[in-house]
Amino acid sequence: MSGDALLFALFLVAVVNVSRYISTLRTLLAVMRECDPLLYQQVDGRGFFSSQGNVTKQIRLFHYIRSQQYQNHHDPVFMDKCVKVRKLFILASTYLMVFFIAIFVVAYLGV
Repeated sequence: MSGDALLFALFLVAVVNVSRYISTLRTLLAVMRECDPLLYQQVDGRGFFSSQGNVTKQIRLFHYIRSQQYQNHHDPVFMDKCVKVRKLFILASTYLMVFFIAIFVVAYLGV
């Protein structure tokens, strides 16, 4: 198996997982708009994926999910979406790290 084929396969897996993460994050924001409008405003839900989005507010959502503050929420659907977003973020981040390590291995070690 060539290094190029390995990189291409890892790249496809990483792209699929990142797109799954973004799609689930979009559905989380839609659920959040209905069940917790105050949190939706605090994380800049309307402008989250726009170029004018407020990064500090977006990071607030990251910390909210990372610290698992959603466990005290009253809506089980919202809690399930938060758990799924958290798991997919970890999975997508891991695949991206593996992809970049594989680039290093293929490029510098000649595998």
